Amino acid sequence: MELMEDEEAVMSELMRQLEDEGLSPEEQMVLLNETLNKVLNSAAVQTDSGALTRAKTRFYHSGVLSHCVRVLSLSPSRLRGNWASAATLAHLTSSSCVGAEPGRRSEAFHRLFLPSVVDMLLSLAGQLVSRSEAPPLLRTVMDAVGWLLSAHPHLTAQVLSSAHYEQIQMSDDVTVSLLCIQMWIQTCTVNRDFLSQLSDESALLLLNDAVAQLALSSDAAVGGASVKLMLLMANRMGLRLRSLLFNFKGLDSLLEKDWRGRGFEQEVDQLIAVIQQEETASRQSEASSERVRAACVIQAAWRSVLTRRRVKSLSRAVSALQRRYRARRRRLQQQEAAQQWEEQLRYQVCVRRQQARRRLHQKQRELLQLLPADQVRPYLEECERRAAVVIQSAWRGFRDRRCYGDALRDAARRQRAARTLQRAGRRLLEKRPAAQAPPPTPLLIGQEGLTESRRAELKQQVEEYIQAHRSTRVSVEACAALHEEVQQLLQAELQGGAQGRREEQQVEALLAQTHTHLELLRDAPPLSVVTAMQAESFLSPSASIAARGRDAHIAALQASRLPWWRTLGDINTGAESGHLPELEAELGGLFIGGLALDGVKL
Repeated sequence: MELMEDEEAVMSELMRQLEDEGLSPEEQMVLLNETLNKVLNSAAVQTDSGALTRAKTRFYHSGVLSHCVRVLSLSPSRLRGNWASAATLAHLTSSSCVGAEPGRRSEAFHRLFLPSVVDMLLSLAGQLVSRSEAPPLLRTVMDAVGWLLSAHPHLTAQVLSSAHYEQIQMSDDVTVSLLCIQMWIQTCTVNRDFLSQLSDESALLLLNDAVAQLALSSDAAVGGASVKLMLLMANRMGLRLRSLLFNFKGLDSLLEKDWRGRGFEQEVDQLIAVIQQEETASRQSEASSERVRAACVIQAAWRSVLTRRRVKSLSRAVSALQRRYRARRRRLQQQEAAQQWEEQLRYQVCVRRQQARRRLHQKQRELLQLLPADQVRPYLEECERRAAVVIQSAWRGFRDRRCYGDALRDAARRQRAARTLQRAGRRLLEKRPAAQAPPPTPLLIGQEGLTESRRAELKQQVEEYIQAHRSTRVSVEACAALHEEVQQLLQAELQGGAQGRREEQQVEALLAQTHTHLELLRDAPPLSVVTAMQAESFLSPSASIAARGRDAHIAALQASRLPWWRTLGDINTGAESGHLPELEAELGGLFIGGLALDGVKL
């Protein structure tokens, strides 16, 4: 803390002294050199690593560095030949700029202040080139420039394009050229990322400087330094050097002719190998680019051929497309017209049906107005009855058809299930070994279980039993007569039972046939949909029954053909009224002649 206060006091005292107008530039340079050197040395020997950075930052913020730049930018006449102090101040100024932290003024520091420092250093170096004491002082200034460039690589473009640097390069002194090349080598060595941070334009200018030294100078030290710089650029830049070396044709020949046998043949060979490698890569890239161009030409020619073919076939394609479009549009129009015609026809049918229904209802109302009052109600009941008959017949037909379909489906399902079971059983029997099948049961006596000796023994036991229990009261003749009588009675009983069974079977057959006929008559379809085969199924084998049924059918047809007004008074009477009760009693209250008999509800 005390050191910081001392530095603040020293800088305040320095600025107060510099503002004194009585001090000459030489005295200002001496004062600045002593103060800067003292503060930097005291900050460098401290244990705190940030003390030196803080000191340099205070130099910038307090304006000391700006004052240094203004003093060094003065004309040589005002410096009065005090070049040693100027070189020392330039070195201290460059050292103070490296590591300073401008903070909020960072943009102004990098864009305005540092370029002014570089321009001041190059101007001072240009003034020292023509002096006799130039070599040691020029080395100090060039080291300051290299040190500043290593910390701020973005200043390289300004250095290479500076008029002062061009003036330095135009010097015929070998020492000056060597110092320039060594400055760049030192900068690249101190900052390994210096070359990678350079733009292609700056790198090309630096490479051009090295090649120019090889082409213009004949000094071995300058040539060796230039070759070393180019090798360093090749190692650090890598593939970026290819596009740059492409601008220098014949560089390998120059190295081969002029710089062999100068004491650095190994470096020359390495540089030649790099250049030839780059040339080989460039030739390969040119060959590949040539192949690419050839492929592009071939592809362009083939695409032009395809395009011309497409253009030629375009008219046919357009014609086909138009033809298909017109056919599709014509088909759609026809479909729309047919659909509209069907809708109109359906609408006309509905309208005509409504009109016919209205005319029928109107005619019925007119006829009802003509009828006597006592006949209106029976007529309406007859209409309701006929409507009920139609509805019942339609429902029964639908029900029977559904039941018949369900029965067919059930039968088919049962058949499929039976086939599946049979198939599974057969497969099981086929897979089952024959040894596991049970042995067949013996049906004949004498094969196994009853031998001849056993049969003879049993027969002997039976004869002995008969002999031991022979009856002495009944004679043989009586037994024979009794046996004969029993046989006759048994035969008569058997014949009588067989005849009774035949009669019962005939009765059961007749009853089954009668019930079948009754079920067929109940489920009979209407006459409008009956077929010839269905009509034949209702014919009876009995002549009397067939005649009676035929007469009843004819009477029903005649009654249905009579006009409605002829049947108003004959609802309960008629030609068929004589034999209807008989048919009703005989057939059990069936629907005969369009009437419901025996309490059948419609």
